[in-house]
Amino acid sequence: MIKIDALPAFSDNYIWLLQDPEQRRCAVVDPGDAAPVEAWLKAHAGWQLSDILITHHHFDHIGGIERLKALSGARVLGPAKEKIPGRDLALSEGEQVEVLGHSFKVIEVPGHTLGHIAYYQAQQHWLFCGDTLFAAGCGRLFEGTPQQMHDSLGRLAALPEQTLVFCTHEYTLSNLRFAATVEPHNAQIRQRLEQVSAWRAVGQISLPSSLALERATNPFLRSAEAAVQEKIDEREGPRQRSSSQVFAALRAWKDNF
Repeated sequence: MIKIDALPAFSDNYIWLLQDPEQRRCAVVDPGDAAPVEAWLKAHAGWQLSDILITHHHFDHIGGIERLKALSGARVLGPAKEKIPGRDLALSEGEQVEVLGHSFKVIEVPGHTLGHIAYYQAQQHWLFCGDTLFAAGCGRLFEGTPQQMHDSLGRLAALPEQTLVFCTHEYTLSNLRFAATVEPHNAQIRQRLEQVSAWRAVGQISLPSSLALERATNPFLRSAEAAVQEKIDEREGPRQRSSSQVFAALRAWKDNF
């Protein structure tokens, strides 16, 4: 049975740590800093770091790779379309890769970066999505277009609703404040905002989320909803907009929120 924990890094990053207690092996996702992983390995003598999974090339996701690989000999997996230091296996759309005895499907999700990938484990319903889908939000468009990100989010949103969303930043509270501004009459958003506010007040992590919760409370997955479209009409003037155009307006609004 795989156990998953979050190792905090920097001010708001999480490095996801997958653990196989029987084999005493582990894997990490997006180790921007080697130190939290090294500390965990030091505290768990006899464990082997077998795999390092990377979603995209930003430094806060790759900064610890080379040190951890040198320390452990771990295999480095990452997107084929991006420059990833120490990468052993370059991954593209639809490929399957085995990590700790579990098969993960690679999903290409351009938008935040052009080569960004996500890892999906279908039996356990785990989604490691880097900076594409956040709890109640989505990543900024540093390289891709709004249409690309809208399409990428749509692909992730189409996964089963029980899918657990393991994103890599603790942005949930600020994202929910924006969501509540977009949909002030959405009771599920209000309820989630209250819950996450209480969690964060005592230092509790807000992740993982679930796709069911995201579909109900994440404005970036709700650009086809009438209430969201009406809010954009209210801000920018009424006109016919596709859901991707509504998404683009939401993302631009959030950038300056």
